[in-house]
Amino acid sequence: MPPPNSGLAAEVERSVLDLVLRTGEALITTGAPVADTTAALLRLAAGFGVTSCQVDITFVSITVSIDRDDDPITKVRVISVRTADYSRLADLMEMVDAVDRGELDLNGARERLDEIRKTPHPYRRWVVTLALGAMAAGVAILLNGSWLAAAIAAATTMIIDRTLRWLRHKGLPYMFQQAIGAGIATGVALFLNWGRSTFDWSPQLIAPSLVVAAGIVVLLAGLSLVGAAEDAISGFPLTAAARSFEVALYTIGIVVGVGFVLDLGHRIGVPLHITDHSALSTPFGVQVLAGGVIAGAWGLASYSRLRTVGVASAVGAVSAGVFLIVNDFGLGPAGSSFVAALVVGVLAAGVAERLGAPALAVSVCGITPLLPGLLIYQSMFTMVDADDLVAGAGMLFGALGVGLALAAGVTLGEFLASPLRTRMDRWQRRVLQRARGSRT
Repeated sequence: MPPPNSGLAAEVERSVLDLVLRTGEALITTGAPVADTTAALLRLAAGFGVTSCQVDITFVSITVSIDRDDDPITKVRVISVRTADYSRLADLMEMVDAVDRGELDLNGARERLDEIRKTPHPYRRWVVTLALGAMAAGVAILLNGSWLAAAIAAATTMIIDRTLRWLRHKGLPYMFQQAIGAGIATGVALFLNWGRSTFDWSPQLIAPSLVVAAGIVVLLAGLSLVGAAEDAISGFPLTAAARSFEVALYTIGIVVGVGFVLDLGHRIGVPLHITDHSALSTPFGVQVLAGGVIAGAWGLASYSRLRTVGVASAVGAVSAGVFLIVNDFGLGPAGSSFVAALVVGVLAAGVAERLGAPALAVSVCGITPLLPGLLIYQSMFTMVDADDLVAGAGMLFGALGVGLALAAGVTLGEFLASPLRTRMDRWQRRVLQRARGSRT
């Protein structure tokens, strides 16, 4: 069956195609999953009467075509830069919704897109650095660390951020940036451990392993773990495979950085140790609050709007609380992470958008407190210090299992939230109808 013609002139259809292509590039580069981007672009084209539009997105390019009987049109754009910017992502989705509702014509949509693309980030770069420091401090508290351990983790993470920013401007590949960042965190931990043995620093206040764990969590937070899982489940295996390989490669960079410095410390006679923090009694409420700080700080570092930061903080606190409660029942790190991520997915898809926060931003930030930073460090420590490759590899696969559990839990939660979102839509329509009826 031939595709339906839009009835528009070829020149107008070319303008629509150009707008769709540029919008798709902007969505992908700000962190949107392929499935959400494809649906948004089809809605955008249909808003201008073009229903024969085809969208094909791979990891490195986006292709948009319009089927026409006489002269099909196809354009391709290469995707080269990806930076999480959830405020810009929200603005782009609002533009698509406005076109879908008939509130923007073609010229207005093009002007709005240009305005969004030219708008600077809502926060200065030093705000992002401070947010990452607060995030690391929250990780240390969540893992039963002291206030001093949290302060050291924050300072170390801010140093890592400024160093990696400088290296990024120099064009260093991202995998090596990950390795250097993890190496800096482990190097600071090495110095702290030397100070503990030399100056008798208190092991309760100085916790080198938490500094490494906090740094790893911050480095892991920038990886598109949830996006890769959503692409795979939504039927985009090629893009999902590419994203998954990227996540694995950058995680290997972290592992290499930690392992190299651990081996260096072992050779110079300053071996690191894993401090058992489970015996410390950080109050449950403080740990839940730390989870909220972690999620909110990552939202701020990803240039989310303040409303989104608030919603993400609340969801992060809930996810940390659920994880701690479920973990006490002996479900294990992967099982506890799955249950907590499931709650995050339900809240993100079913509630967050009602509060004016993008579901993707809330879900990514909400699982940040659950990232397995300490488990990765423990695996490398076991390999290097204990010289037990098998046990260390088992722990590393356990960290991978936690990551997969987080991605699967969020995705399943978003799926389960669909009926809830439909019921909320019906309830909202009934309320509006009653309100209109009361006015007449």
